[in-house]
Amino acid sequence: MKSNSNKLTGKEEEIMILLWKHGPCSVKTLMTYLEPPVPHINTVSSFVRLLEKKGYVGHEPGSYGGFNYFAIKPIDDYRRTAVGKIVKNFFGSCFSMVSQLVEDEKLDADELRRLLDMVETKKQNSRES
Repeated sequence: MKSNSNKLTGKEEEIMILLWKHGPCSVKTLMTYLEPPVPHINTVSSFVRLLEKKGYVGHEPGSYGGFNYFAIKPIDDYRRTAVGKIVKNFFGSCFSMVSQLVEDEKLDADELRRLLDMVETKKQNSRES
């Protein structure tokens, strides 16, 4: 059963990133990837079960008993949602965000050209579909 809340806490997001990066693993193995201070195994297990309730994680039988947990929701879906929220909450629009990146010199002319090329290619592909 999925929970109504799909928002992830900081620790839940950290665990998801590890599952996306390392693939299926047990809670014990997952703990070896966590940055110190590492929570107690019961705490990590609770986070994984909450992620499962939220529809982010599934499980399968492990080779030595227990379960291996794996990401169900693709990282690209989560990334898209997270970026959308950041843009909306902090910038109001994608244009404001990009202009802030240019102003802060985090985005140069070549990167802007690549972004424009991506937009044009996407528009062209949409018209052809």
